[in-house]
Amino acid sequence: MTGPLDVKLVTLLGDRTAKAFERAFGVVTAGDLLAHYPRRYAKRGELTALTELTVGEEVTIVAEVLTVSERTMKNRRGSILEVQITDGRGIVTLTFFNQAWRKETLQPGVRGIFAGKVGEYRGARQLAHPDYQLFDDLELVPGAPDAEAQKWATAPIPIYPATSTVSSWHVQKAMGVVLDSLDGLDDPVPLEVRAERKLLDVRRALRFTHQPEDDQQWRRGRDTLRFHEAFLLQAALLQQRNALRASPAEPRLPGAELAGFDAELPFALTPDQQTVGDEIFRDLAAAVPMNRLVQGEVGSGKTLVAVRAMLAIAENGGQSALLAPTEVLAAQHFRSIVATLGPDRAARLRPVLLTGQLGAAERRKTLLAIASGQSRIVVGTHALLGDKVQFVDLGLVVVDEQHRFGVEQRETLRRKGAVPPHVLVLTATPIPRTVAMTVFGDLDVSTIRTLPAGRIPIVSHVVPLADKPGWWPRVWQRLGEELEAGRQGFVVVPAIDPTTVEDDPDALADDETEPPVIDRPPGTIVELLPILQQAPPLAGRRIAARHGRMPAEEKDAVMRSFAAGDLDVLVATTVIEVGVDVPNATFMAVIDADRFGVSQLHQLRGRVGRGAHPGLCLFVTAALPETTARERVDAVAATLDGFELAQVDLELRREGDVLGANQSGGRSSLKLLRVVTDSDVIIDARAAAGAILESDPALAEHPALAEALARRLDESAREFMAKN
Repeated sequence: MTGPLDVKLVTLLGDRTAKAFERAFGVVTAGDLLAHYPRRYAKRGELTALTELTVGEEVTIVAEVLTVSERTMKNRRGSILEVQITDGRGIVTLTFFNQAWRKETLQPGVRGIFAGKVGEYRGARQLAHPDYQLFDDLELVPGAPDAEAQKWATAPIPIYPATSTVSSWHVQKAMGVVLDSLDGLDDPVPLEVRAERKLLDVRRALRFTHQPEDDQQWRRGRDTLRFHEAFLLQAALLQQRNALRASPAEPRLPGAELAGFDAELPFALTPDQQTVGDEIFRDLAAAVPMNRLVQGEVGSGKTLVAVRAMLAIAENGGQSALLAPTEVLAAQHFRSIVATLGPDRAARLRPVLLTGQLGAAERRKTLLAIASGQSRIVVGTHALLGDKVQFVDLGLVVVDEQHRFGVEQRETLRRKGAVPPHVLVLTATPIPRTVAMTVFGDLDVSTIRTLPAGRIPIVSHVVPLADKPGWWPRVWQRLGEELEAGRQGFVVVPAIDPTTVEDDPDALADDETEPPVIDRPPGTIVELLPILQQAPPLAGRRIAARHGRMPAEEKDAVMRSFAAGDLDVLVATTVIEVGVDVPNATFMAVIDADRFGVSQLHQLRGRVGRGAHPGLCLFVTAALPETTARERVDAVAATLDGFELAQVDLELRREGDVLGANQSGGRSSLKLLRVVTDSDVIIDARAAAGAILESDPALAEHPALAEALARRLDESAREFMAKN
């Protein structure tokens, strides 16, 4: 079923224009173009600040012509027309070659919109051959009454994201054609929901947003469309959640295995561990699949919670599979699970580790243990996804650090169950509520905030080289002191060598541009390793590097040596961000800390102080004071509360990064909605969507909503939503 929003632009605008819009903005249908919202609104009497223009930027500005002059070119035939425009504070020159006829309309005193790429000539800003539209009576219908003329003179001007080939007013003109084609457009938000919130119908909201007569109209239009966006997103997520729950699952009840395990624990569960465990067991006892996300700080005991769930599955012969992103983390999980179970229980449940590094004989033995059902707990990497891995009764899938896996990978493992298995997702990255509702709205969310008793807090300090350049040698003196005490240390850098931008796609900070800094310290493995090997405080110490370009065997060998205490210092990129557990490591220096994100710095810091001795983390940065980069580093050093930092991260980062550039199904393609500022809208929209779906799960009584949900998910996005 198709509607007005599905009409191809080529039908409305013609082939040439439609192709230009597709190349410029990726828009193909009427609905695509209508979602290309103005980035701001200007007034015909308003002059834009020209002093803020950046060289190389494509701009659309409102300004007034100040002077017009023509001169003959010296070295070739023809003339140059130079037009100075002003906002009363700054001046920009428009340059036209061999187009003297433009001075007939570009006269001092006229105003208009000018668009082009900002260049520079002899130190002055200029636009060469800009596109422009002047504010004159030609835009009015001949003989228009004074009231109409006044309305035109005061109406806000939508300024759209534009390119050098498609200007803002080209978008505006096309938008008018599309808006006039919307007869028969049904509103996906039910009337009762709109009436309760005093929202516009969708056609008026679009008209007010793209063709406002005053500021109140575009504000009302955008408020309505912002709710529409949140409502459709939450309806899609809740619909997927309901679809998952419509599948049958085998109830799994805890019994003697769990009771015996809990009785033997040498410590008491934290209140949060107990609460989250109860939530999981309620889910497992139901005849619908569990789909739960457990978020908690590094060291909060998420793995123990997962082990207790595995024991409930194992009670009647069920199997659990834990999928980890790296071989190091998978091996660490395996060792931790075996130790936690104890020798007798481990012998009975036969946990196995399946990775790509197993030899042929060991691999066959492991696959047989899984396929026969003898192994009730299976830990592994992507190797678990292979065709030869078969389970007898897969009852639980545990995904650790799920953001490191693609949808296909998670779905491949889930399909190995005879009936849909229960799914438990773990993350050590605390997620603000609105992000959880926007990105993981189809999962139930549990939170572990409290840390186990006796955990010694990590001490964090910023080493501000912009203010205190003399502190650089002190970093290595402090590392030497920890080594003298018999401890070990990490040195983390953002890159392997100066020619690489980063080693990990998440390694750079969240700013679009390199943050303002003084001269950076040597911040790569290639530069730093010889410096450390020659530093007097580290003389004779065993120092090695570990990074993503090394063969897997070499990386694991280095990590095993460090974990065994055979190395004193490990210089690494972010490959040690998640899951590395070396209790004797008490020191970490993060070099160029401003090039990492808030959550990354917090995760990295969690690698130290995991044993009986306090941890120390030094964030070394050359970022200048009062910059966003420095603010980010200072924020991490100021608190150990990951949930507080998650909110800081949300406020400092670009929206797309928060939601994840690879998320599909509309989760990261937010247009007007902002998870930072629109939490009330998101919460309200989720409640409204939930009420509709509860009373009408198939949306039989809400066909416009059903059609909108189908439209907003293209084929690949629908596949994503069905599998996540």
